[in-house]
Amino acid sequence: MEKTKFVPGKKIDKTKIIGLEKGKIPPQALDLEIAVLGAMMIDKKGIDDVIDILHPDAFYDKKHQEIYAAIYTLFQNSEPTDLLTVSQQLRKDGKLELVGGDFYLINLTQKVASSAHIEYHARIILQKYIQRKLISISSDIIETAYDETVDVFDLLDVAEGKLFEVTQGNLKKGSEDAGDLVKQALKKIQDISNQEGMSGLETGFTKLDALTSGWQPSDLIIIAARPGMGKTAFVISMAKNMAIDFGHPVALFSLEMSSVQLITRMISSETGLTSEKLRKGNLEAHEWEQLNVKVKKLSDAPIFIDDTPSLSIFDLRAKARRLVSQHGVKIIVIDYLQLMTAGGSGKGGGNREQEISTISRNLKALAKELSVPVIALSQLSRAVETRGGSKRPLLSDLRESGAIEQDADIVSFIFRPEYYGVTEWDDDDHSPCEGQGEFIVAKHRNGGLENIRLKFTGHLAKFSDLEEGFSSEFQSKMNADVSPDQFISPKDAFGIEDDNIDDVPF
Repeated sequence: MEKTKFVPGKKIDKTKIIGLEKGKIPPQALDLEIAVLGAMMIDKKGIDDVIDILHPDAFYDKKHQEIYAAIYTLFQNSEPTDLLTVSQQLRKDGKLELVGGDFYLINLTQKVASSAHIEYHARIILQKYIQRKLISISSDIIETAYDETVDVFDLLDVAEGKLFEVTQGNLKKGSEDAGDLVKQALKKIQDISNQEGMSGLETGFTKLDALTSGWQPSDLIIIAARPGMGKTAFVISMAKNMAIDFGHPVALFSLEMSSVQLITRMISSETGLTSEKLRKGNLEAHEWEQLNVKVKKLSDAPIFIDDTPSLSIFDLRAKARRLVSQHGVKIIVIDYLQLMTAGGSGKGGGNREQEISTISRNLKALAKELSVPVIALSQLSRAVETRGGSKRPLLSDLRESGAIEQDADIVSFIFRPEYYGVTEWDDDDHSPCEGQGEFIVAKHRNGGLENIRLKFTGHLAKFSDLEEGFSSEFQSKMNADVSPDQFISPKDAFGIEDDNIDDVPF
């Protein structure tokens, strides 16, 4: 067989070459292309049915690509579409002769009588296009795989990325003009105003949701703290809220704890039984019943945990794409960023600061590619411990890389003064901080900044909303200068059996 002659500057259709080598032609449906284009020019309804299904490249015949592009232009400009207007648009674009002139357009309209079944025909055309695209991608992979200078992990990443684009139907787009983007933005604003609830994914923390309107698609959120502050406890509480209360599928990549340890902490949080009791299995009869009843919600929750140690950014992308594609995952959580590696090939990636920069940049790219929020936990530097005065974290405390602050849409900290032996908040009221933590939003690209106080239940490793008025009201009751005979018990004041102070309703 003769080798294909290489002509400089000429683009070769690899799908056609492969087809000829194997005695085959690329997948196509020319008769359906003719039927669809003809129907679109004789019936406006036909355009409405397929305009969001097909794009010009979906057509196999170059003439049909140009004709569809002309129809699409007329549709975008809200102009009528028929034989005459399509001909005029092609003439305006200088493509009329390329497609065969008016004679060819007339023949297209004569081949069909109506737009019946046009959507079904359009989907077949799209299927043929996807088949051709897969052939082209496979050809590129085969050709590149023979190149010894190409890193195999980079090749795997590129290959999976291209296949994911085809699977999602989101082929890489070029630049978009301001007019189109303004229309999209206005539509999004209108949709948000019409919908009930948050524009993003609810976390179950009321004040945080009010500040952010929920975690937004494509955002990279960094949650940083010193060890022992409760980073993992916070995301476990959040993941449980999102999956159980709101039904949002959550993917949790744990590089520090095993999946069984994580789910055990979730069970503890959900059931109110301490991790120590669960670890020892030392439960009373009523606690076994409590465990079996409350764990049912958690077992049905759409939570997916991956505990692969030393996860590389390459492996994370591959796993995340599959989880989004197969299980409809809406949010990705990584615990934690400093335990990740930048490369999948084992080769050095420069110093640690450069590696962290690469990881954070790729996490932001992943959030945009999958259009889901990505939350990455991060360690803070020891400067927090050595600093005199307040130990409240600052953006400058982010460990190993300023790129984290640059890439992230939201940078937040978790701070519990109680960890440092402090008993009061450093505010004007000096209110007690026992059993409380602060979620500090220090950077918010699309919103305001705020320090949000949350309730922290240490023995359950659980964060929850801080009940308004609990701290000050309860403290004032406990500190009141009353004699023993004046003290009113919870049983008398609130009708609570056994003086169970946990049931006081404030």
